[in-house]
Amino acid sequence: MKKTIFLLFVLVSSLLLTACQPDNLSQDSDQHQQKELDDRSKEDDIDLEESDSSNNKNNDNSDQGQEEEKNNEGSKGTGEEHKNEEQENNEQKDEEQTKQDKHIAAVEEGTGLHIVDNPGSTKVYVNKQRKLPTGYTPDNLVVPDVAHYAAKDDPKRQMRQVAATALEALFAEAKAQGIDLIAVSGFRSYNRQKIIYNYNVENKGQEHADKYSAKPGTSEHQTGLAMDVGSANETAATLLEESFRQTSEGAWLAENAHDFGFIIRYPEGKSNITGYNYEPWHIRYIGEEIATEIYNKDITLEEYFGYGY
Repeated sequence: MKKTIFLLFVLVSSLLLTACQPDNLSQDSDQHQQKELDDRSKEDDIDLEESDSSNNKNNDNSDQGQEEEKNNEGSKGTGEEHKNEEQENNEQKDEEQTKQDKHIAAVEEGTGLHIVDNPGSTKVYVNKQRKLPTGYTPDNLVVPDVAHYAAKDDPKRQMRQVAATALEALFAEAKAQGIDLIAVSGFRSYNRQKIIYNYNVENKGQEHADKYSAKPGTSEHQTGLAMDVGSANETAATLLEESFRQTSEGAWLAENAHDFGFIIRYPEGKSNITGYNYEPWHIRYIGEEIATEIYNKDITLEEYFGYGY
């Protein structure tokens, strides 16, 4: 009996165990599926986080790129401005250097004339574009010991000492060779130039005055280095005329002036360069070396300096 009851208990327990097993399996399956869903959800969250992080990084990179681009543009703009400023500074330096090289102190307002910065130099160079400082007067004016056409106390007798000494040597050599020269007109003040120029404008017209007369401040006579020379045998009517070149005195002067540091300042056929018609009587002291070079090359003072004005 007891054996029978035990067998029945074992049988019933087995049946009960079998009946309960599917639920456990189903529960395990559900738990497994839930775990998979949870894992996938976590993976999705991770992907989303990574995507958000990547987007944020891209946005940051984009913002940084835009900022860098702005900075580069700003830097480029600053660079261009610096380049332009540097170029302007260089141009100003070149202009200042050009002025120094050409001995220009300033450009006169209204006239556009270039005011020279070396009026006291024997190499000072003036013409219709270049002028002396207004009111300039050489410090060391003297009367050379030669024959003069002007009256004793006339300022036209004067020259700077260096030029006067050279003129005395020239006249002495000419006399030794039988050439009789006379000094006609030397120093001419600014005020004297103004009187002469205005007179010519009023009586002969602006065109004639500009062609044959120097505007105040542009005359070589004001430098104290120039002298108009004639033949002692000439009359007042023939002084300072182109015909002087045909005289023995004119011919000798043209061929020998450079040996004493003088040049024929306004030579024949060069009026388009000098701005003045041929003046065989007008000599200018520049020093023997430069005067000889100008004579040998048959050029003008403008061509020698090559300033272009």
